[in-house]
Amino acid sequence: MLPYTTIYFPVQRRCKAMHMLLADQGQSWKEEVVTMETGMKDSLKAFCLYGQLPKFQDRNLTLYQSNAILGHLGYSLGLYGKDQQEAALLDVVNDVVEDLHCKYILLIYTNYEAGKEEYVKALPGYLKPFEMLLSQNEGGHGFIVVNQISFVDYNLLDLLLIQQVLAHSCLDSFPLLSAYVVCLSARPKLKAFLASPRASMATGSSESLWNPGWEAGGLPDILSP
Repeated sequence: MLPYTTIYFPVQRRCKAMHMLLADQGQSWKEEVVTMETGMKDSLKAFCLYGQLPKFQDRNLTLYQSNAILGHLGYSLGLYGKDQQEAALLDVVNDVVEDLHCKYILLIYTNYEAGKEEYVKALPGYLKPFEMLLSQNEGGHGFIVVNQISFVDYNLLDLLLIQQVLAHSCLDSFPLLSAYVVCLSARPKLKAFLASPRASMATGSSESLWNPGWEAGGLPDILSP
């Protein structure tokens, strides 16, 4: 039995960062896919503690809320800094990541056509603090806050990748952020996951598995029962 299970709709969205983290850390997990139609039913909403997905199962622990799940994985897998001070700094940056993520979601789902131009124009101002943080940490040659990878790095990488989909040149004026995305995305296990179909879409099956031994170009990255 795999230790981790995520239950979510047939997209990555709020599960992407946690799946990137798990893949890069060599963990296996199972994904249970809920259809959009099923997700709107009152029975499923009642099944979920806060009426929302994703739902995350770590053995006998059940969690909701994507940032709480990321924090749990960060703590349990040693990705939350070396002490309380570093953990607090990581919490601050993760909140800033979430602030921009919320702006992005608001644009995509409520005001895309009318608001995209204004959002893209404002994007450099949103990204500048991350560039500054990198410059303050080993001259931009390390991770976002501390001297080892943290759960926040996966969340920030996910955020930056989706900004590049929206505005492909958005990092051109941020050399440290650009290098950061390239460097993190090249980590072997994470690269294999990002190159897999699982990173961008679901298979349509009700369940799928990820095993860290599967690499792009090797064994299939998805097995469906």
